[in-house]
Amino acid sequence: MTKPIHVTSEIGKLDVVMLKRPAEEVENITPDTMPRLLFDDIPYLPIAQKEHDNFAQILRDNGTEVLYLENLAAEAIDAGNVKSSFLDKMLAESGYAVGADHDALKEYLMSLDTQAMVNKLFAGVRRNEIDFTPTDLVSAAEDPDYPFFMDPMPNAYFTRDPAASIGDGLSINHMTFAARQRESMFMETIIAHHPRFANKGLHVWRNRDHTHRIEGGDELVLSNHVLAIGVSQRTSATAIQDIARNLFKEDSGYDTVIAISIPHNHAMMHLDTVFTMINTDQFTVHPGILGEGGKIDTWTIHPGKDGDLTMEHNQDLKATLKSALDLDDLDLIPTGNGDPIVAPREQWNDGSNTLAIAPGVVVTYDRNYVSNEMLRQHGLKVLETISSELSRGRGGPRCMSMPLVREDLK
Repeated sequence: MTKPIHVTSEIGKLDVVMLKRPAEEVENITPDTMPRLLFDDIPYLPIAQKEHDNFAQILRDNGTEVLYLENLAAEAIDAGNVKSSFLDKMLAESGYAVGADHDALKEYLMSLDTQAMVNKLFAGVRRNEIDFTPTDLVSAAEDPDYPFFMDPMPNAYFTRDPAASIGDGLSINHMTFAARQRESMFMETIIAHHPRFANKGLHVWRNRDHTHRIEGGDELVLSNHVLAIGVSQRTSATAIQDIARNLFKEDSGYDTVIAISIPHNHAMMHLDTVFTMINTDQFTVHPGILGEGGKIDTWTIHPGKDGDLTMEHNQDLKATLKSALDLDDLDLIPTGNGDPIVAPREQWNDGSNTLAIAPGVVVTYDRNYVSNEMLRQHGLKVLETISSELSRGRGGPRCMSMPLVREDLK
């Protein structure tokens, strides 16, 4: 029987996926809070929800069971009878560990039914929602005009990042920016308490209780023994070495981790915004990550003696992948056909962020028509999902999905 998390490739038929439907948290972005909340624009929620529903329906129409993070979280909290302790931890990570402010916020949130409480935590708690005047020094000393006691989590519809499925387990991630760090607490709770996941022998290869950052958009499961992880704005080299050691020593089946260094900037925040696997021997790649002659720094990591790691540096991405995956050749398909104007434009709108739902079958944003046509010319089946508003969050179909179960490749 397949475990509730089982992912041994990027491309095996997608059987079960977890999404988060964008909700009130998106409408709680303001021009002043966009930088704090990691947004460049404010999506129009009604259209964003229609687009997200369209995306979910494409997955269902292709045989994928769609689960929703917000529902799983509420069910887990109730199943584990951990509403109070969950709130204490959430409040502490929101800056209210103890004191009158903590007590007032907890009283308000505990008064909501569990699903409403979870929805409110994603949406954020506005100051005008509670008839309460802050008395703690920290709150009193902060900007009294700031509209929130607890910030919204508008990035939550990018379910790929807080956790990543690897084999029969997952990493539960310490994320880079404060705006997103609380998100992984929901997956931590689901794994611990939801009847579908708890006590099912799942491995947590790395938990969220770390200081070094890693995010799921940088974690690509290339095969049943090879993992690629981006060294990026959102994932550190130290975290990569840490998760490699854990995978190697815990009999995960993984014996190879390829660290791929990409530019550390907002446009290319994760590896999957510039590089994704879409078939056994085909990948999308944004030309902007490749240096002269197609060079890019990679380090192939293997287990060494006594828990040490061995590393081999290379600058030929194609050769590195061919060796690790035992391929005679592979097809690197350039975003935007490599055009110096089209490629960065479509990469900005996640033309490289493809979600494979079976070998050679991908879901992409419809707006990236040049990249989509290139994929078709290379023999891929392309399922386009509408994308005028969702793309304003700087994430595509892969970003918006956390695969939980994929079929093993034959």
